[in-house]
Formats: sequence, structure tokens, C-alpha cells
Amino acid sequence: MRETQAIVERIKRVNRGYQRLELAVDRSLSSLLPGQALLTRRISKDYEAENWHPYLRDLWFPVDILASNMLVVERPAREQFVPGQLLSILGPIGKPLRFRQKLRNLLLLAYETPPTPLLLMLPHLLAQGTSLTMVTLGAARDYDCTHLPEEVEIIQASDDHNWHDMVMTLGWADQVFVLVGAGPEQTQFAEVMRLIRSRRNDVPANMIFGIFQRLLPCGVGACQACMLPVRGSAKLQCLDGPAFDLTQLRLA
Repeated sequence: MRETQAIVERIKRVNRGYQRLELAVDRSLSSLLPGQALLTRRISKDYEAENWHPYLRDLWFPVDILASNMLVVERPAREQFVPGQLLSILGPIGKPLRFRQKLRNLLLLAYETPPTPLLLMLPHLLAQGTSLTMVTLGAARDYDCTHLPEEVEIIQASDDHNWHDMVMTLGWADQVFVLVGAGPEQTQFAEVMRLIRSRRNDVPANMIFGIFQRLLPCGVGACQACMLPVRGSAKLQCLDGPAFDLTQLRLA
């Protein structure tokens, strides 16, 4: 991980709640893989080394890579950016997502949160012929998915978190990635696991992964604030994450 600077080149509104920022970045970030993130903070043109600060930056998951020096991130429309805005970036943060070999069917679940951290994987997996289904639950249903690739099946769950052919959808999946909203993530992951187990008896290890989005105080493992209890050990979100096997985590 290293610090670089980025410039907001273009801003595009993609739906009623979100905008995409095209960032001119250091070429070292063009090799980011799905799951890896950036720690960012806005800076001014008179930014100097003595003002550098690593802590309490925003965690951004890129949604696309346009060229060797162009990344795209998706941010809420309420956040104000202008072309030419300078950013300080620490990254990459975390490990790439691990997909099963010969992955045929992938299920993505977004519960009470926009599915932004899941989007970078879509073009690569679709090019490999993987079938993708995204289910939005709770507040995630407010996210407008019309700008996503049409090959991705989008399902909106009902108020009680059920959907048509739910048993078939869960049984069909070779692998599942889950996002939950801000707050007690482990409690929300536990709710999702109870929902899955109520429809699927067999939930083997290395099948269902939760992607953590909590703010990272340092991003380098120094503060230990992002430590997670895993069976037999403890893991750090910033170094070992963001994805963890939900069958191995000690969930609330």
C-alpha cells in the first residue's frame, strides 16, 4: 500500500441517488481486483507532506477500471464533487475476492445497503460466462439497478425478505457474496445467515462470504480496531478482508 493522488476528471449521474466519478489515478492502481478498496480524503492544492494524515479516511470500492490510469467510483449524489477535485489515496486495501474455479452461478445479496462494492466483479465474471443474480433486501431495494449490465438478473425481495423461487435461487448458487448496511455488521450477517439456512439446509464452508465495509481507522493493521473473531483465531478486515467466510465468523 502507498499514498498517491487522484483528480476527479468527470462526474456522471447514474441514477436518482448515485453519481460516478472518473478518477485519474496513479498507474499502480489500475491492477486493482474486485474486493480491493481505497482509503481516500479530499485535499487542496497546497497539500504538503506535513499535513499528511492516514487515519479515518473514506473507504471507496471502485466499480470500474477504464484505462491504465482511470478508475471509476460510485458515490451518493448528495456528496458534492467538482472536476479538478484533488484526492489523497492510500491503497490498495485488502485482498481480492476469491472465486471458485469453474464458477457457474454466483448469487449476490445486498441487505440494507447499496451493492456498490460488488460491481467491479460484474464485467469479468460475465465475460467468463458466469450467471449472476443480485438480490436486494430492505433499504437496498431503493438502489436503482437500471445502469447495471442487463445480463445480471435483479431480484427485489419482499418486505419479509422473501422472493419468488427463493429455494431454487439459493440452491442454484455455487457461491454467495453478501453485503450488509452500516451499523452492527456481524448482527446483520447473522440475520442473513438465518434467512439462508431457513431455505437451504446444507451451507458448506467457503461458499457464503460477507464483505465488510466498516470504516478503517488506519488501514494497515496497526490499530487493530477492525479485528474480527474467526473460529480458532482473529482476522483484520484491512489486511485479511474484506470478504470472510460467514460459516467461520462468530456472528452475533
